[in-house]
Amino acid sequence: MKHLKHDTITGIILVLIAGTLAHFLYDWTGNNHIVGFFTPISESVWEHMKLLFFPMLLYSLIMVLKFHRIYVCIPSALCFGIITGTFLIPLVYYTYTSILGKNVFILDIGTFILSVLTAFWLSYKLTLSCRLESYTYLLCIIVCLLFICFLIFTYRPPHAAIFQDPDGRR
Repeated sequence: MKHLKHDTITGIILVLIAGTLAHFLYDWTGNNHIVGFFTPISESVWEHMKLLFFPMLLYSLIMVLKFHRIYVCIPSALCFGIITGTFLIPLVYYTYTSILGKNVFILDIGTFILSVLTAFWLSYKLTLSCRLESYTYLLCIIVCLLFICFLIFTYRPPHAAIFQDPDGRR
């Protein structure tokens, strides 16, 4: 359990760093089309969900490979964490902006940090409790569908608020 806790804390730190860097990567690469599939290409809430999703997905694959024999429930727990953390971003964002009537940069950063912490905390607790083991395939399918949606909607977003830049730019 000590190793799981250590790797969970390491994951939090790495996802926070990778997500922060990913925010700028598309611009840094001269708007590279391939990079855009995995990093935000605009300021939309949907694009910012990638900041948690892709780094945590990558780190989760490493954790599953490392721990799947010791903790049989780690795939379901990490998938649940990815899904929850990813969707916590728009939930918190739209909640606080509806209350304040505007977005606040420091609260956006706090939303990302809260989402990463929540995702990993849930993953850790659910790995130990095994409460979601019977839902492993369903949770993995949802993560795969979300992955596909990120790829499709990056350059062909639907006409919905979550895909629009809050400042009206695209």
